[in-house]
Parts: sequence; C-alpha cells; structure tokens
Amino acid sequence: MAPTATNFPNSQATAVPSKVNDVDPMAAMAHRGKALPGIPKFNSCAEKRQWQLQHMAGAFRVFAREGYAEGISGHISVRDPEFEDRFWINPLGVHFGMLKASDMVCVTVDGEVIGGNSAGSINAAGFQIHSAVHRSRKDVHAICHTHSVHGRAWSAFAKPLQMINQDVCYFYKAHSVYSNYGGIANEASEGENIAKSLGDGKAVILMNHGLLTVGETVDEAAFLFCLMERSCKVQLLAHQTGLEKQIVSDEEAAYNFKMASTPETLFAEFQPHFQFEEYLSKGDFKQ
Repeated sequence: MAPTATNFPNSQATAVPSKVNDVDPMAAMAHRGKALPGIPKFNSCAEKRQWQLQHMAGAFRVFAREGYAEGISGHISVRDPEFEDRFWINPLGVHFGMLKASDMVCVTVDGEVIGGNSAGSINAAGFQIHSAVHRSRKDVHAICHTHSVHGRAWSAFAKPLQMINQDVCYFYKAHSVYSNYGGIANEASEGENIAKSLGDGKAVILMNHGLLTVGETVDEAAFLFCLMERSCKVQLLAHQTGLEKQIVSDEEAAYNFKMASTPETLFAEFQPHFQFEEYLSKGDFKQ
C-alpha cells in the first residue's frame, strides 16, 4: 500500500506523500536490513547459460509440485545468452518433476535443433508459441506456458484479472487477453497471434487455453506464472460468492506495480521456491 497518514495512540500522525519516486524497490523489501541479492552477473556466456538452464529446471520442479503438469502440454523457454536467435526449451514427453538442466533442447527461432539434448523432440505447438514471442519481444528472455487448472477455468471468461488484492496488482495494466482461440497452436499463425496479443505486457490469458507469462529471467517468468495461476483461483473464489468486490484504486495498484513488479523484485520473489526445490532434491535438477 502506498504510504498514507496513520493514527497512533499518544502520537501525532505524519502525512506521507502517496507517491514516492526515489525509493529503490529492492531496498524497500527489507526493513532496516540488508537488501536481497539481485540478478547475478556472469563472466562468460557459458557460465550464464548453465545458470539459466539450472534455474529453468528448478522452475519446472516448482511447476510439478504446484500441479501444472498436464500430459505432454506445457513448456518453458529461455533465450540463449550468446545467440539471440536461439532458445532452450523442455523435451516433449518428460514430466516436469523429472527434468534436469541437461535435458533441455536448444533450437533456433526457425526450428532447427542445434544443441543440448538433441535426442529429444520438442512440442510443436510450444515451438510455434515460444518462437513467435521470442521473435517479437527482444526484451523477453524467458516464457512460461502451461495448462494450469485455475488459469484454464478463468480463461473461459475471456476477461482480464480484476485488481481485487495487493498481489494481483503485479499485473496492473501489464496483462492482456487473447480472445480469438484458434485451436492447438500447430500453425505459425496462432503463435504469432498470441505474441501480438501479449504486446509489451508481462502476461496474457489465452481464452479456452491457459496462461502465458514472460520475464527477463526464467525466475521472473516462473514467479509471475505461479502468481497468475493463484490470482485466477482467488478471482474464481471471490466471484462465486456473488458479493460486491472492492477494487484496489488505480493509484494504489500503480504504486504496488511499481514497487513489486520489477525484474529484480520478481527474481527475488522466486528464490525461496527455487531454494526449497534445491533442498528437497539435493540439487539433482542442476545436473
């Protein structure tokens, strides 16, 4: 919530401006403590590539535990740090909970498999969606898409998320709805339409299909996906009561977005999930 005047017993309230322009979002996370570490820097593309693949595999483990796996559907991709026209994606037919860094497949945006787990095939519809988004958004380095339960349920309404709580404000004016469902995305045109609907946002709700999120890191995209799925669940729960909902004001929603929805803060938000998976599996997904 943006700072406002607060009344305390036996004290005087002090009015604080509702908009703070000089606050560092990362520093603001910790009260009088050391700021959380941000996105790491690397000395080489090879080092960054391995780190990305490990965090990609970790994200899949989180998705598995959250119940996002659905047959052979669902994919995460990460742009190669050295070659802009290449990205890494999960192999077809391997459960999210079994994926390791070494399982990922490197493919060009034109569809040529050129590295990584070359023995594995990739999801055709996934390739069309991810290649289209990577082509159209040079700022996007990671994309997450699965057929999660509440995302699919909310997608049937073809409506954006309402700003009904603090957390959903992370998507304030940064998500869209693709409301022209074109079937399984085996054709390039469907991927291109999804990319166009995403625009310059962080996420898109795919009508009758599911959710898609993007980020500068796979950690950011993965956290946004988990948050969007939970937000869809919250919207459905609130909607079914039939009671009038109180909507967060535009001013407060914009403040929440500014303070909590940066690439650095969203990266930090995902780290407890990643670290828990690392603890449970003893880091086997990093292999």
